[in-house]
Amino acid sequence: MLSNSSGDDATTEVSELRSRYGPNELGYHQLILCAALIGIAGGLVATAYYYTLEACLHLVWHTLPDALLPSFPAPFPTWNYVWIATTIGGLCVGLTLHFMGLPGEVAMVVDKVHDPGRIEIKQTPAMIVASLFSITAGGSAGPEAPLVQILGSFGGWLSQKLRLTLVNTRVLTFCGMSAALGAFFGAPLGGALFALELPHRRGLEYYEALIPAVLSAILSFFVFRFNTGLTIGGMYHFATIPELTLMNLVDGLLLGTAGALVAVVFVLIFRAIGGLTKHLEHHTILLATFGGLAIGLIALAVPQTLFFGEKEIQTIVETGATLGLGMLLIIGITKMLAISFTLHSGFRGGFIFPLFYLGATFGYAIALGFPSIHPTIAMVCMMAAVNVAITKTPISTTIILSVLSDTAMVPVILIASFTSFLLTTQVSLIRTQRSRTVAPEEPLLRSTPQPVAVEVPVNV
Repeated sequence: MLSNSSGDDATTEVSELRSRYGPNELGYHQLILCAALIGIAGGLVATAYYYTLEACLHLVWHTLPDALLPSFPAPFPTWNYVWIATTIGGLCVGLTLHFMGLPGEVAMVVDKVHDPGRIEIKQTPAMIVASLFSITAGGSAGPEAPLVQILGSFGGWLSQKLRLTLVNTRVLTFCGMSAALGAFFGAPLGGALFALELPHRRGLEYYEALIPAVLSAILSFFVFRFNTGLTIGGMYHFATIPELTLMNLVDGLLLGTAGALVAVVFVLIFRAIGGLTKHLEHHTILLATFGGLAIGLIALAVPQTLFFGEKEIQTIVETGATLGLGMLLIIGITKMLAISFTLHSGFRGGFIFPLFYLGATFGYAIALGFPSIHPTIAMVCMMAAVNVAITKTPISTTIILSVLSDTAMVPVILIASFTSFLLTTQVSLIRTQRSRTVAPEEPLLRSTPQPVAVEVPVNV
């Protein structure tokens, strides 16, 4: 006699899933409407975060120095302000984490996207405060990760209020993440694809979220740019490249390989710093304060390592030739240290633009060492290769950089991205990246024929 226990187990798991989420399944047009709502809300939230962050940065690095530095005693040079500011910022980060709780980071967001398909909104206040302190203190972590968590949690919160199924919940979470990246990167399609590629190591798998996610990214991008007045298009003013040839495709291959190597070195340094700070991981305030001090001391030695790199990339574009090969390599290595101390000490923020900064710095160094490679090609391809090796996002990174650089280098960037991607399949920094989680509810819903709704025009 055959046992039906497996069928009973599957039914039980489906019941548990529905009790965790809800019975409501949105129709396509309803899903699109929710995606639009999340996109508009995302643009408004990104605008508020942007202006708040700009005000904090101006206060700490312009207003306060202008007021305090003239009163510094002669035996105490004014350059001490840098490490004092970063250390106090680290202390503020530690106090926030201690009293408001740990809001998680990129690996946590990736894990929650898979299961349970949403990010808890209760972590949002701690993330907002901690990330503002972290970025203002000059840490090498950007606002993209905080915005992803904030808006991703909003999508999950909305799905809870509507008592939606797991599939719908995850789609709305992706919409929030896409809204964040679409606004921040200024590339709606690239931002949405980045959100969808990030949870995996081998390409996008949650395909049903693609159209809603892109819509959210577009609307968020529009609202954010409308409110901030930021330009649309290239963020960086790279030198114009000559007409591309087949040899430039070979350049992309070689630069992709070089970017993969740089990423491996970064991962090794990152893990070494992790081992160094591991003994303090249960002392949140002390660890964050120590991290702030380390960031400040590194910045005193190499000022180009301060902040998360979005604006500093343009400085490398303009002054790379003057800095020289040796100095660019020093900047790249010390930036790896700064990123590692930032992330391991509890500072909250993303590492996408810091990785872009690494790629730009090492790319310009390669161009100086090998004059046959154009600096623009070297920088953009290395930016792609280093980021892809860590985040496993070859398609979205190509799109984003083609927009940010305002160049026609898509084939070369794509080759660099995929070369790095294929060479670093065993390299992992975001350990929660994995294949799609298929819950018992999903195949059951898909295997059951659903009635097709047909709208019949009446009195037309």
